[in-house]
This record gives sequence, structure tokens and C-alpha cells, in this order.
Amino acid sequence: YLARKFFYLWAEKTFGQLLPSKARCFYDQKILQNTSGEWKEQWTVLRDRRLSLTADNHYRHLLLNLMFKAWRAYVCQQQGKRNKYYIAESHAKKQTMLRTWQHWLVYVAVQRTKHGMQSVALAFRERSCLRISWAVWRRQHYQKCSGHKMNILALQHWAQSLQFRAWLQWQELYLYTQNEKQKDTRAVTHRQHWELKRCMGAWLGYLDLSRVKKCQNELAQEFHRSRTLRRCFSDWQLSWECRRRMHAHQRDLKKQAARITLWRVFAHWKHYVVLCVEEAQQRELAEKHYKHYLLVLQKFWNRWKFRL
Repeated sequence: YLARKFFYLWAEKTFGQLLPSKARCFYDQKILQNTSGEWKEQWTVLRDRRLSLTADNHYRHLLLNLMFKAWRAYVCQQQGKRNKYYIAESHAKKQTMLRTWQHWLVYVAVQRTKHGMQSVALAFRERSCLRISWAVWRRQHYQKCSGHKMNILALQHWAQSLQFRAWLQWQELYLYTQNEKQKDTRAVTHRQHWELKRCMGAWLGYLDLSRVKKCQNELAQEFHRSRTLRRCFSDWQLSWECRRRMHAHQRDLKKQAARITLWRVFAHWKHYVVLCVEEAQQRELAEKHYKHYLLVLQKFWNRWKFRL
């Protein structure tokens, strides 16, 4: 009855009002609903993010699977501990019964010897003439035996009460330690889940920002190239017309126009080189930031694996 009572208390504190099978089904349904909702939202926003969404879903599913395996291993470990506890309790009961049986056998042997001594004393009393002294001795002997029996029973009752108190104290201490261990494991798992979620959100934000910057840089480069080509073509056309019109009379002007054209082309080329250098510096900064973020992510990942 005590074992069943404490088992119900442990099951209520561990699993609550629901059974583990119902909780597992509800947990799987919620996981499927969350993953399906996020997948639909990301699919409607951008089709190009299919690979990232599938990787994210697979990573979350893998994390949830690992968490479920860890929880199942923890439940199996708790069941093993509970079985060991039951085995220890049954062994203690058997040892107590064995001790009481041994004491009872000793008591029976003592009683048999006492009965033999009493029979010998009765035979001696019948043979002797000292009936009065025999009656006094028998009364005193009976008082001593009854007092000795009372002392033995009192000692046995005191020893049993001490064992029961020690057993209750050990049981309370064991339950307290188990509750503290459960609280620590829950806190550790909650902290690890929060850290992974924060890192994943930061990594996704960085990917979006890098993609937007890359698109902006490509558009700026295309616009700059088209603008440079237009300017060069317009300048070349104007200079070619001027040279065709004033070929005979303005050779000096033709040379000066060619110099001006070359200067403009050099200025545009110089501006383009400066833009390329700035773009290379931005890419280097982005790569450094990405490497630093990967190092931080790897650090948290190693710490999470070490704690797991």
C-alpha cells in the first residue's frame, strides 16, 4: 500500500494529470502544426528560400528528436531507479522478517529449556518435603521470568520504532534529492533551447541582410556600368562628329578634344577602381563578420553538446 501510494504521488508530480502516451501524441501534433505553419508562411513569402526552410525544418526536427530521445532515456533511468528502490525495500522487509524469525526461534528454544527446568523442579518438589520454600521460589522465579520477557519485548519494540523512523527520514531525503535533480535538468534544457533559438534567429537575420546587400550591390554595379557606357559612347560620338566637321581647319582642336576624352575616360576608370576597392573592403568586412558569427555559433554548439 505504501509503495502504490508513493508511486501515484511520483507519477502525478512527474507527468501531471495526463499520461505519457497522450502527452507524446499531443507533443507530436503540436510539432507538426508548428512546422507546417512555418513552412507555408515561408513558401508564400519567397520561393528561393526553399533550401533554407527545409534545412531549418530538418534541424528543428532533429533537435526535437534528440530532446525526445533524451527524455525517453531519462524516463527509463527513473524507472530503473524505481525498480532498484522496490528491490531494496523488499530486501529490507525480508531481512526484518528473517531477524524476527531468528529471535522467535531463540525464544522458543529458551521456552523449551524453561519448560524442561520447570518439569524437573516439579518432580523435585514432589519428591521433597519443602513445599513452602518451593512455592516461594516458584513465585520469585515466575516474577523474574515475566520481568525478563517484558524487558525483551520493550527492547524489540524500541528497535523496530528506531528502524521505522530512520526509514522514513531516508525516504524523505531521497524524494527531495530526486526533485532537485529534475529541477536542474529542466533548467539546463530550457537554457539550451533558448540559446539555440536566439542563435538561429540571428543567423537567419544575417542571411537576409547579406542577400539584400548583395542584390543592392549587383544593381548598383549594373547601373554604374550602363551609365559609364552611355557617357563614353556619347562623348565618342560628339568627338567623332566634331572631328568630321572640322577635320581640315581644326587639327589642334581635334588633338585637344582627344586629350579631354582620354582624361574623362581615365576619370571614369579611376572612379570605377575606387568603387571596386570599396566593394572589396565591404566584402572582406562581411566575411569577417560572418566568420565571427560562425565562431560564436560553434562555441554555443560545442557548449550545448558538452552539456548534453
